[in-house]
Amino acid sequence: MGKSGVERIEFTSGYSISRIIKGGWHLAGGHGEIDPDQAIKDMAEFVEAGVTTFDCADIYTGVEELIGGFCKSFPELAKEIQIHTKYVPDYDLLRTIRPEDVERGIDRSLKRLRVERLDLVQFYWWDPDGIPGYVETAETLLKLKQAGKIRHIGLTNFNTRQLKAMVEAGIPVLTNQLQYSPIDRRPEKELVPFCQQKQIMQLCYGSLAGGFFSDYWFKADEPGVPLSNRSLTKYKLIIEDIGGWGQFQQILAGMSQIAKKHHVNLSQVALKWTLDQSQVAAVIVGATSTKHLKENLGVFDFSFDPDDLQGLEEILKQSLPLSGDCFDLERDKKGRHGSIMRYNENRN
Repeated sequence: MGKSGVERIEFTSGYSISRIIKGGWHLAGGHGEIDPDQAIKDMAEFVEAGVTTFDCADIYTGVEELIGGFCKSFPELAKEIQIHTKYVPDYDLLRTIRPEDVERGIDRSLKRLRVERLDLVQFYWWDPDGIPGYVETAETLLKLKQAGKIRHIGLTNFNTRQLKAMVEAGIPVLTNQLQYSPIDRRPEKELVPFCQQKQIMQLCYGSLAGGFFSDYWFKADEPGVPLSNRSLTKYKLIIEDIGGWGQFQQILAGMSQIAKKHHVNLSQVALKWTLDQSQVAAVIVGATSTKHLKENLGVFDFSFDPDDLQGLEEILKQSLPLSGDCFDLERDKKGRHGSIMRYNENRN
């Protein structure tokens, strides 16, 4: 247990993270105006509260630089943090990517973050089934790890088959970042059992469904389009796929009962549900401010009773299951989920 009761998990000797990770995607645009100076001050408040692990990516425009600015402005607090970034080569680069391109990308993240070694590089490949080369690219990352530029290697949004290919190639995969929540249980089909065998932990995003898992949306009318930010747009598609707004309201009703019983709010119930799942190391919570920091940390102050989970499970079983393995829906560029993605952010 860390500061303010924030739970921690140790991966290897000398490397532990907070079980709530400060997400960075919301700082990259599409979620309202960002004041860089205030964003850096907010980072300090998160660390002081015990949330010492930050998630970012080379494709989250300006976010690595913001964290680097935090490291410069708060050098003592910076000693306490763990930075999880991502290496995401642009879609249009995948067929021609070379080892020097990979190293250039890693060097760029090192420079932006103002660090000498990246704690965790979470690798993503846009089209593992259609464009070969992701194993070879990961092997280049492994060489950079051996050279001291990377501490640990993780993956982002790899399904079970693709993860197996990485493991069989000898890539030391520490984590896989994926979407996991009461309305997206795709990891449970195959990936979690495989990760149990291989001792690979999950870092989970989407646990609040972009904010839909909150008291604000309980008993609310179904929102129309366009929605106010990219997160709501993304997760509204998931809600439609599991059966629609009516089914989602049934889930919120069940979660609200649990929240009242434990004197917490609906968001805390959603976060707790994901944190309690097998092989989950941490949840990534996106935030553009510290507004919800205290309440999010309250997730460590209560525990579910068996009857809580049994009742909620009965409601969740009424949802339509999402098709495919992790991120299969989103990987289809022509589909509803894939068509809203931005595939070449590093060229900007």
